[in-house]
Amino acid sequence: MIRFAKKEDGAAVAKLILVILKDMELDFLDEFGEEKALEVIAACFEDPTYRFGYARGLVEEIDGEIAGAVFGYPANKEAIIDLPLKKYLQAQGITEDIQMFIDPEAFPNEWYLDSIAVDEKFRGQGIGSKLLTAVDRLATHEGEKVIGLNVDKANPNAKRLYLRDGFQDVGEIMISGHLYDHMQRAVKGFDRS
Repeated sequence: MIRFAKKEDGAAVAKLILVILKDMELDFLDEFGEEKALEVIAACFEDPTYRFGYARGLVEEIDGEIAGAVFGYPANKEAIIDLPLKKYLQAQGITEDIQMFIDPEAFPNEWYLDSIAVDEKFRGQGIGSKLLTAVDRLATHEGEKVIGLNVDKANPNAKRLYLRDGFQDVGEIMISGHLYDHMQRAVKGFDRS
């Protein structure tokens, strides 16, 4: 069952997000390590304005387990989505300017699909496709008519999933030293023209 994320999903969602962060080879993980990163993500998850905050995501729950999750935000909110992380780190006595993400990712005038992840034991069951279709709820809730995302050029399987769902290439972007295709599609039910 796909549902809006709740605060109590934080620990399970943090594990899914960690998989994505490891694939991106972020410096943040080198500085903090996986265990501390899980703690930080789960704590910040409780802030609805955070990039991975409960109010920005949907989860697929199967038999009481979080099988997958998807998170995103309107492009015009990109400047504030990581402030909860900064506040959390300062509360922990870390005053230096440490960022998880250093590069902008969203294109203007879109709802940006930041992250989609499926727990390894639930892969191959169509959960990623279901979550991808469900993001229209989040985008519509935010008043957006276009959904954008970035897919690593080294991940052709993910790109095929996005193409099947109607996404089209609209540009390229460099994120953390990796080249990504930026793709967009209209929110289902809206015509982009």
